[in-house]
Formats: sequence, structure tokens, C-alpha cells
Amino acid sequence: MKTAPIYLDYQAHTPVDPRVLEALVAAFSSVDWNPHSQHAHGAAARDAVEKAREQVGNLIGTRPSEIIFTSGATESNNLAFAGVCGHLRALGRTRILVSAGEHPSVLAAAARCERSGFTVGRIPLLADGQADLAALGAALDESVGLVSFMAANHELGVVYPLESIGALCRRAGALLHSDLSQAAGTIRTSVEHLDLASFSSHKLYGPAGIGALFVRRLLRPKLEPQMLGGGQESGARAGTLPAPLCVAFGEACALARQEIDRDGERIGGLRDRLLARLLEISGARLNGAVGPRLPGNINIGFDGVDAEALLIAVKDRISISSGSACTSARLEPSHVLLATGLSEREAEQSVRIGLGRWTTADEVDTAADVLTVAVSSLRNTLWRREA
Repeated sequence: MKTAPIYLDYQAHTPVDPRVLEALVAAFSSVDWNPHSQHAHGAAARDAVEKAREQVGNLIGTRPSEIIFTSGATESNNLAFAGVCGHLRALGRTRILVSAGEHPSVLAAAARCERSGFTVGRIPLLADGQADLAALGAALDESVGLVSFMAANHELGVVYPLESIGALCRRAGALLHSDLSQAAGTIRTSVEHLDLASFSSHKLYGPAGIGALFVRRLLRPKLEPQMLGGGQESGARAGTLPAPLCVAFGEACALARQEIDRDGERIGGLRDRLLARLLEISGARLNGAVGPRLPGNINIGFDGVDAEALLIAVKDRISISSGSACTSARLEPSHVLLATGLSEREAEQSVRIGLGRWTTADEVDTAADVLTVAVSSLRNTLWRREA
């Protein structure tokens, strides 16, 4: 029987935790009703959804009333941007700033605002992938209505200083949105300095198809819904909520809150073990700052080795990626890596390795062996062709 590849792409997706799966199956048996119906079955589903909303809010340190359930972070990002455009336009704040390393859904949402009359500027990243706070400070003025800076980068794993970014935004009177998809449930994350925040269940060992948007209480009445219909989620997002998915999302958040430090310490140790082995390979280079960094992230390049060729060479043994799963079909270098100053060739030589809750030491050692052999083999093949 063929052995399944070792899964090392946790930044793209985290497999559902068995405890979350158990809660999901139980919810399909007990509360699979319309939570908006005004009868006993609807009430039971509604109670389960509200308990889940509280669990989701607890993970990021906010009250349940500030949580809007969505289908995931992509929808949340779109709702955050489009939802505040009318409010910002009324204030005369028609400039939006986004970091150059944002997820494609944030960049696309900002581009849609630009087509409706807003001006969008990109804040550059430094060579180590960190935020250029000086550039952000220089760009902020009374015309800026919204700034979006993710909490942790989906490719580089770099963790950004949201407290410092938030202070700059407050001083200028701008709203701050953050995509928390990689950070929520992985590192301790708070919305204390944020006005809007997006995240997904499937990035923290819950099921896909459910996520949330945090909207600060005073901003909530000004958020314009983008999905219209029955007025669910207090009018912010129409559509029948899937009670079982909400329950599972809540359980995933509760588990993450309990185990975040233990998981981070164990996964970070395995990450360091793997990285040490990979940096022994000639011509290997780590992309992004060593720290602060997500505990399970490695973004690494190998001189003379095309990333796509490397992925093909190791695909039967390990599952890794060359960047965001949302852009994996595009044959172009990562915009995140280019934003740090890497050349197109250097970006095309880089792969992302993501460790997570189920990664073992044996898997890390095997991955190191597989990648070492594959890099050497690909270089030898290239040498023979050139010779």
C-alpha cells in the first residue's frame, strides 16, 4: 500500500481536529435546525450558535455582539472593505492603505474600492518582511479612512506589530482592519488595537466554510451589508447560519485558546529542528525575519532550484507549497516575496513549509532528508543539462 505524503502545508489549511469533528457530528444530530426560526428547534440551534459566538469572541478577546459569522476570511475581508466605504466617503476619507504583502482577497477588496472612487496606496515591506512603520506613518493623514495590515504573513510567517500600527492609525483617525487568518489560534492575538478583523475556521483546525468578522461596537451600525435578504446577523450579513458549522468553529476556538502556548512551543521546536537541517544545504536561504515569526512557518529558497520543480520532485513524500493556495494556479512569482526585495528568480526558487498540531519529529526528519536529496538531484540534473 502506498504511504500518504507527510502533510506540511498548515498555512494553507489545518486538518480538522478529531475533537472538533466529534462536536460537528454531534451538532448535526442535535441542532441541525434553522437558528432563525421562532420555534423550539430554532431556539435550540440559536442557543448553540450564540454559545459558539461567545467562544469565537473569547479567542480574540472581544464580546460576542462584535462577532459576525461569515463563510470565511475571504468573505470577511470583502465585507470589511465594502461595508465601510459609504461611511468613509461620508467623512471625506477616500484613501485606503494596505500592506504590500496582504492576502489576495484583501488586495482584491481594496481594488474594488478603488474602482468606486477611492485611492489605494500600498505600504512597502522591509527586506526581512517586516512592516515599514516609517512609510506607514508618512502616508497617514486626515484623508486616510482605512488601513489594512495582517497580523501574520501567510507566506513569510512574519508577525506584525499591530499595537504600533494601531497607534499610528488612531493618531490619524483612520480605521484599522487586520486579516487574522494565520494568527488567530496560532499565537496570542487581541483585537484591542483593531476596528475590524477577519479569520477562518479552517486555519485553526475547524471545518472550512465558516469564519468571522470582528466589528467594533461603535462601528457596527455604520457597516453596510453586502449580502441582502433576511436580515440575519443583526442585518450585517443575510443568509441562514449553518448551526453545526458554527458549533464546530466555536469548539475549535475554545481548544485553540486552551492549547495555544503548548502547541506553539512544541511546533516552534520542530520548526527550528527542520530549519537547522535545511540551512545545512548549500545555497539555502531563509526568507523573512527569524522572529517574531509563526511557530510553524518556514519560507526558504534554494539557489539554482526551481520551486515548482522541487514540489513535483517531492510530492509523493511531502506536501509543501510555493506560496498562498489562493494563487497557486498562477505562474508568476509571489507578490509577497517580491515586496521584500527578492528578485523574480529568487522568489521562484522559494517554497513554504508549514508545520502544525499533528506534525511529529520523525516527519520533520524525513522531510529534511527528502528535501536534501531532491535539491541535490535537481541541481545535478541542471548541471548535466548545462554541460
